[in-house]
Amino acid sequence: MEILLVDDHRSVVEGSKMLIESEPDMNVTIETDVYLVPDLVRLKSFDVILFDLYMPNINGADLARKVLEDVPDAIILIYSGFDIAPHFNLLMDSGVSGFISKTSTREQLVQAIRSAARKEAIIPMQLLKQLRRQEIIVQGESANEKTTIGKKEETLLRELAKGHSNKEISKTLLISQRSLEYSLTELFQKLNVNSRVEAIKKAKGLGILPTEDLY
Repeated sequence: MEILLVDDHRSVVEGSKMLIESEPDMNVTIETDVYLVPDLVRLKSFDVILFDLYMPNINGADLARKVLEDVPDAIILIYSGFDIAPHFNLLMDSGVSGFISKTSTREQLVQAIRSAARKEAIIPMQLLKQLRRQEIIVQGESANEKTTIGKKEETLLRELAKGHSNKEISKTLLISQRSLEYSLTELFQKLNVNSRVEAIKKAKGLGILPTEDLY
């Protein structure tokens, strides 16, 4: 099995490489420069690819999206030592096949890689309940005040976070600028905010958008 391990901390990947290659049928290629990964994946076939989540310049989720654009059948796992729960929806939308904790034992790491190679999803038990979460509950100021943020509104928030203008967003979402304005007004009301900046900040707090330290 050919495995690609991408992490900007060489000492971490060297240790993981040793653990994985204790299996006689596994060979690990290490890459610490995220900018070289897309070309590497296009030039060489890997059975399983492991991306660290927190890397400089680009995070594991965005790197996964970029790789999957060129290699749609790539099997990518997020290999992180941090809690990925706040970013679960974001990561699932990126197209990754699952997650492995850096605190896993050698046996758990190897088993996860083998399972992923069989096209089995690798999801921690505590996150299984979120698999069917189609909307996010927003708690209002009062105990009984709750609103929901759906998938379309998540998409709108991500467009706002990119800094796009209303004209650009309406073109991307294939809706009129007037419809977009109505959608923005409704979204701001749901989040109890008054501006794009506040909406993006609130969305990050809800885990809809990545926080700054994801990069």
